[in-house]
Amino acid sequence: MNIVILGIVGENAVTLDDGEKIYQKIIPALNAEEKVDIDFTGVKVFASPFFNSAIGRLLKDFSGEILNRYLSFNNLNPIGTEVLKRVIENSKQFYSKPEVQKAVEQTISQRSQDH
Repeated sequence: MNIVILGIVGENAVTLDDGEKIYQKIIPALNAEEKVDIDFTGVKVFASPFFNSAIGRLLKDFSGEILNRYLSFNNLNPIGTEVLKRVIENSKQFYSKPEVQKAVEQTISQRSQDH
């Protein structure tokens, strides 16, 4: 499967909602053990919410080994590559350590109550 980001979200891959669109395309392919090529040709702006929603949360249900085997990222510029690497590292920590996950959830909950 080939996912062309520009055709789905445009030149700016920044929002959680845009990431969700990509996630929803990736999940069925991974569940079917199908290779997914994600093409970033023409995408100019990247933000971690997009990658958190599209890629980071895949680590909740799939190992890094599975993702390395079935996912490929093409034409991702150096800035996008750095943001993606950071999101993957943070997601690995978040999903592999229950104490980190609990602390983050408590912080989010407390901030929600404060506002």
